[in-house]
Amino acid sequence: KLPGDVSVLVSDISEGMLRDARRNIGSEDPRFAFQVVDCHALPFADNSFDLVIAGHVLFYCDDLALACSEIARVMKPSGTFLSSTYGRKHMKEITDLVQAFDNRIVLAAENLYERFGLENGGELMAPHFRKISCVRYKDSIIINHAEPLIEYILSCHGNQNQILLDRYKDFRSHVEEKTHNNFYITKDAGIFLCEK
Repeated sequence: KLPGDVSVLVSDISEGMLRDARRNIGSEDPRFAFQVVDCHALPFADNSFDLVIAGHVLFYCDDLALACSEIARVMKPSGTFLSSTYGRKHMKEITDLVQAFDNRIVLAAENLYERFGLENGGELMAPHFRKISCVRYKDSIIINHAEPLIEYILSCHGNQNQILLDRYKDFRSHVEEKTHNNFYITKDAGIFLCEK
């Protein structure tokens, strides 16, 4: 659906992610190029891009200020930077669910939205961009089956698998009880639109 004369550079620090993108987009489309890039040191000239998109990536940056500075540098004066992230309410109900079962469970070693989220992202980017607006994406999900929720919980990067190893049947019963009459989950995500 993109215009024929558009030029898109798909980049990531991971070659594996680029391989997946190439497979999904198709490497035969001349509008797309693929390149391994670290956003802390963008290998492009100043004022190169009309649009830069960072989809749920800035919270992984070791030096957010440097990454923002590099992004602003490669944007054209009339360019736009779009960055998506989460807010602190994102899927909080799942955390509450597992901690009600066992308060030692931590689904993530770090809350990424504390590093760069909807609540603090504008302030963190303010030194690098002239105009910043935040657009929240209103969404939620209702789960009425335990299995997808359990699979998601077990896939998280926390300590849940260690704690649930010997208590899986009890945990499954806990989740089944909570999802029996529909389990509501907040999806707190959005984007920042920035001008140079």
